[in-house]
Amino acid sequence: MSAETLTQWLLSEQPQSRRQAALGRAYAGWRSFARNRLALLGLLLVLGLILLAALAPWLAPYPPDVGDLMTTRLLPPSGVHWLGTDDQGRDIYSRILYGSRITLFIVTLVALLAAPIGLLVGTLAGYLGGWADALLMRITDIFLAFPRLILALAFVAALGPGIENAVLAIAITSWPPYARLARSETLTIRQADYIAAMRLLGASPWRIVLRHIMPLCLPSVIVRVTLDMAGIILTAAGLGFLGLGAQPPSPEWGAMIAAGRAYVLDQWWVAAGPGLAIFIVSLAFNLLGDGLRDAMDPKAAP
Repeated sequence: MSAETLTQWLLSEQPQSRRQAALGRAYAGWRSFARNRLALLGLLLVLGLILLAALAPWLAPYPPDVGDLMTTRLLPPSGVHWLGTDDQGRDIYSRILYGSRITLFIVTLVALLAAPIGLLVGTLAGYLGGWADALLMRITDIFLAFPRLILALAFVAALGPGIENAVLAIAITSWPPYARLARSETLTIRQADYIAAMRLLGASPWRIVLRHIMPLCLPSVIVRVTLDMAGIILTAAGLGFLGLGAQPPSPEWGAMIAAGRAYVLDQWWVAAGPGLAIFIVSLAFNLLGDGLRDAMDPKAAP
């Protein structure tokens, strides 16, 4: 099959199977995404982050937690230490590479925990309505009433410092926007003819929600999760900066900035390296999220 024939098959207005329809939607979404050069830049940066995290043991020139206080303490950037060294004599470039693993660990776990909770709560509230909707949405409003970082600080203070508790605290504070989004999507879907047909066929509410409503709400939630990645990274860095996230000598970017704040005027590179890493990764996820929104969200399509 030639490339032209394959393209015509994917973009057919009358697909012959569910597989062809699904592949056609994915291809059309990719074409829309690929037209956004900033979105492609964000995708490349995120893929680069994943690659750097995977290859950190081979790319890092020095161990991330070993330094020499006598000879390598607070050295400026040079050909030997590309981003300089910190107050413990550790290579900052190596620590940033290993810290990318912690960042990916946090954003991945938060997304896997918060998005399903928000999606389930929102779709159940929107489909069931009545007292269930009121109860679930009032619980959601309680969480939304507090700033995310303040609420995360409260949970971490109660659970104790540590990266696992930080992930749990961020996930607990991140699901309400997804619930709101999923509920609004469900309210527009539940009166559709095919949902009424499923009821007439005897499908249970759980089957309707899980098999027919959730998949339609999923693209919007994925877009929102991607856009929220930058906020998750900043929240995790804030917890690390305050000493409530990853604990020393872990090379978490927020904790690295906290360690360098005492030297920010004279040895600026100690805090500048991890700060620049946070900025680049946050920007990458924002650009990627904008592209996904244009490609997957029909309300934002031109």
